[in-house]
Amino acid sequence: MEANTRGTGRLPAAFLTPGSSSFTEFLDAYQPELLPSRRTLPATPVTVEAPHGTTIVAVTFPGGVVMAGDRRATMGNLIAQRDIEKVFPADEYSCVGIAGTAGLAVEMVRLFQVELEHYEKIEGATMSLEGKANRLSQMIRGNLGMAMQGLAVVPLYAGFDVGLGIGRIYNYDVTGGRSVEQGFTSVGSGSLFARGSLKKLYRDDLSAEDAVTVCVQALYDAADDDSATGGPDVSRKIYPIVTVVTEDGLDRWSDERVGGVVQTILGERLIRPNGPNAPVN
Repeated sequence: MEANTRGTGRLPAAFLTPGSSSFTEFLDAYQPELLPSRRTLPATPVTVEAPHGTTIVAVTFPGGVVMAGDRRATMGNLIAQRDIEKVFPADEYSCVGIAGTAGLAVEMVRLFQVELEHYEKIEGATMSLEGKANRLSQMIRGNLGMAMQGLAVVPLYAGFDVGLGIGRIYNYDVTGGRSVEQGFTSVGSGSLFARGSLKKLYRDDLSAEDAVTVCVQALYDAADDDSATGGPDVSRKIYPIVTVVTEDGLDRWSDERVGGVVQTILGERLIRPNGPNAPVN
């Protein structure tokens, strides 16, 4: 969005008038055609394949939450991109992972980031984690028309609740409905297999490092059974995106650090291809 300042050197009155702390509401009043929800819908359902993001997992641990995503984007039966990023910082204390139509999902995440930053600048305070989750729900609902045409976006949101001192995970459906997940969850085409792995490996007393290992193990299991989920690509050094959020803020692990976890898991899988066994009782 650009403000027309030619001739006066001043911003238009809309930028200088006090109003809502929501950037989305401001944009809706000033230039509504820029909002994703104001797009003109196709007359018929979309049949052209668009790149899709696949599997995202999230796990809570005492003191925070971990979110991780594989790096593959698919377009029908083709691999559209091998190193796509699907986990993004939303603000200092939260992150969002994307599944569904990649282009629309990335655009939604960028708008969400601006929305949170705008609120903080206008109000002088950070929005609560619950409030952030509600804002994202409204944005997903605004994309419902495109979702009904086959271009759905289903993000996963997680962060550290400063008020409660815990990590929380929010899951969504295409209508914007949300639920708070306890312990762990997954979204995307490989979510069924990832969730089974998470259910087997999750414990209430995980450390941050153990939670990261559980997430990478789940992505590995998803890639093992879902062709749209990409496993670690050691030859190209393409590893899952891993983000840890605690009371100290958001920390995206470097490729070198994630690579160390991947190498350990690959070594163990050479001995036990199906992964670690959970105790029977």
